[in-house]
Amino acid sequence: MPPLSFVPGQQPPPSLAPGAPSRLVLAQGLEVVVAQPEGQAPALPGADALAAHADGPLHYLGSLQSERGEEPCFTAPLREGAQLPAPLRLAPARTLFGHVDEALFGVVGRAIAISEWDRTHRFCGRCATPTQLAQGERARRCPACASVFYPRIAPAVIVLIERGDEVLLARGANFPGKWFSLLAGFVEPGESLEETAAREVREEVGVELADIRYFGSQPWPFGRSLMVGFTARYAGGELRPEPSEIAEAAWFRADAMPPLPPPLSIARRLIDDFLARKRGTAPR
Repeated sequence: MPPLSFVPGQQPPPSLAPGAPSRLVLAQGLEVVVAQPEGQAPALPGADALAAHADGPLHYLGSLQSERGEEPCFTAPLREGAQLPAPLRLAPARTLFGHVDEALFGVVGRAIAISEWDRTHRFCGRCATPTQLAQGERARRCPACASVFYPRIAPAVIVLIERGDEVLLARGANFPGKWFSLLAGFVEPGESLEETAAREVREEVGVELADIRYFGSQPWPFGRSLMVGFTARYAGGELRPEPSEIAEAAWFRADAMPPLPPPLSIARRLIDDFLARKRGTAPR
């Protein structure tokens, strides 16, 4: 079956008929409701099985496109105290990786961010008045003081550092697995993205950077962030991993790589680009 594609949106199409096939993602923090019969892989359940467990109005995310047509996608927070019947259960969104189409996995990421925004902004942070959904935009508005609350995105940078034929990889102190990845961190107020990259690397492993260049970006749902990828050249310093952040860090050649992060991540895209260039297989 050809891969799905996704067209984002804020307002459901007028042609959407009641009861039309749709996707509904119920989220709670960084977890979503999945269907997982015993011994089977997790999957997203049908909307009919979830509607009774939604907390508040459904938020339209856009539509998945396939040969079968459009499939409207919605999200809402999971109702507090909801008793989910088997085989439904609440699970980290990461468990769906590799079990659903990449476009659908992206929808789950959007759902996590929108549901958390809806759940945490139902009262005005300035005057505590219950907020209302705004018309024509993704926002909650206070009817008393007119404060407006939009979904928040936390920008973060991730950087691939080269030293000749080697790349710097590290294993985070809190990584769920044994794989190595690139150094990353959140942007602080007043910083440019390039300044963040240099600071995070200096703080985490004691290395200085040069030639910091933009590579690409990726929305990342596991922190409701936007990951902005860079490449850089090693400019000096000895590796001194910060123990609270980094379990181990080392330089690796293309022919001797450690376990790597999953293909879906921008970290892996950056590493694969490095490997292709060093192995002479990069597109010209």
